Amino acid sequence: MGHYVDEKALRYQEYLSREEGRRHHTYEEESYVHSLLLAGDFRAMEEHIKAVNSDRAGTVSKDPVRNRKYLTIVCIATACRTAIQAGMEAKRAYAASDLYIQRLDEMETMEEIRCLDLDAFAFYLKEIQALPKKRVFSRPISQCLDHIYNHLHQPITLQDLADLTGLNASYLSTLFKEEMGRSVSDYIMSKKMEAARNMLKYSDESYADISAILNFSSQSHFIRAFKKYNGDTPRQYREKNYRLGAEQ
Repeated sequence: MGHYVDEKALRYQEYLSREEGRRHHTYEEESYVHSLLLAGDFRAMEEHIKAVNSDRAGTVSKDPVRNRKYLTIVCIATACRTAIQAGMEAKRAYAASDLYIQRLDEMETMEEIRCLDLDAFAFYLKEIQALPKKRVFSRPISQCLDHIYNHLHQPITLQDLADLTGLNASYLSTLFKEEMGRSVSDYIMSKKMEAARNMLKYSDESYADISAILNFSSQSHFIRAFKKYNGDTPRQYREKNYRLGAEQ
């Protein structure tokens, strides 16, 4: 199988860039925007807007709209990975990236694409800004957080996490509270409540199904826990928030 890009093609592309006066953003320019975004600096948005509106973004398709789409996909992917590097939960970051690209695929005008590009960048910037400052966790706690995030539908005990990290359960409990500011059980319940709110807001799952998905012992247990953490029953929360913002 032949190569899609070979030395001859590369040199010809370089020739065209010189002859037509094309100039990409320099590595230093792109690194500067990356560093601002990683730090959650509001100036990242200003620099990104400049980059989007410049004539140095690159040409990857002869069709202007398709070209803009391709470049926007690159921007979204880069912002997504920067947000993960900054501490954003990877699954949330990738889910947002997928949604933005799915919507991008349906767009037909340059203005629509430009608006989505800016919205995506602003989304990741806000997510980074919302992260706790100096959020650096020890390896055992990072392992616990990843395990909890990926196993909310299963029973999770302190001993499970201790076995995972290779630490004594009592020591892990103390370490977790020191770094997270709450107990393991309280953190697990808070993540279950976060998932429950999202399902009540954006899905048609029944209260019984949500209870089962999040591994509550019964629907009544789920309802009591939800009201304790959120102030409303699941029904009241859904009535106030169902599909709120889904079309925005």
